[in-house]
Amino acid sequence: MSNESTNSTQNDKYVPPKVWIQDKESGGKFASINSPTSGARYDKELPVGDAPLQLYSLNTPNGVKVNILLEELAELGISDAAYDAYKIDISQGEQFGSGFVAINPNSKIPALVDHSAGEPIALFESGAILMYLAEKFDNFLPLATGKARADCLSWIMWQMGSAPFLGGGFGHFYAYAPEPLEYPINRYTMETKRQLDVLDTHLKDHTYLCGNDESDYNIADMIVWSWYGQLALGKLYDAAEFLQVEDYKHLQRWAKAIAERPAVKRAVELELKPIG
Repeated sequence: MSNESTNSTQNDKYVPPKVWIQDKESGGKFASINSPTSGARYDKELPVGDAPLQLYSLNTPNGVKVNILLEELAELGISDAAYDAYKIDISQGEQFGSGFVAINPNSKIPALVDHSAGEPIALFESGAILMYLAEKFDNFLPLATGKARADCLSWIMWQMGSAPFLGGGFGHFYAYAPEPLEYPINRYTMETKRQLDVLDTHLKDHTYLCGNDESDYNIADMIVWSWYGQLALGKLYDAAEFLQVEDYKHLQRWAKAIAERPAVKRAVELELKPIG
């Protein structure tokens, strides 16, 4: 069947109403917890440990980003960056407990609370957490205005803008949707491969995203590797063959080098304590 025939058949099955209402589950892996409304769904306080930093997360690509930075800071011996890590099981709806919603009104992992400076400071969104910690501890983010900082911020924002096409787009329709649909899979596969090519082309002349020296390794590499490095290494969606990730030679070299860092090895296997 041609793409045109397939798309015509799919369009014939569904005509958007004038006003959308949720009259059935959305389908897919997370159908039971999806909702068009925000806010807490039940009362549940979060545990607080003794370390200055309290992390509430899950070892998904978004969660691993923060794990990596915290473990890299630990690798440098920065004791003020000590942290307790707690598991927020998003498949069980733990992100909708009142304690978690209080620190992240968007109900997504990761979230972090800094208890080191008097009144606790709560942060959500992985990019914000990484930038806050890197600035706080003056590591892995150039602080001076100039090219180095501009490059780092540009790649951070690239990841934040691009990854929804990978996770919510390709990942959802390829791995989690209730049934495979040709048009969205083709659409998001094309965009995912374009993004992989962006990285592969850039990394042809760069050891790290922002330069060629060890000192150029920074939170841009951490935040991009958590999604695209792991995808290139066949860790996401069981999609390595489908996306032909081995064809991206420069991306492969970069992804494998970062995967071998001791802090990164610990980060991807980080043990998270249950919230009880």
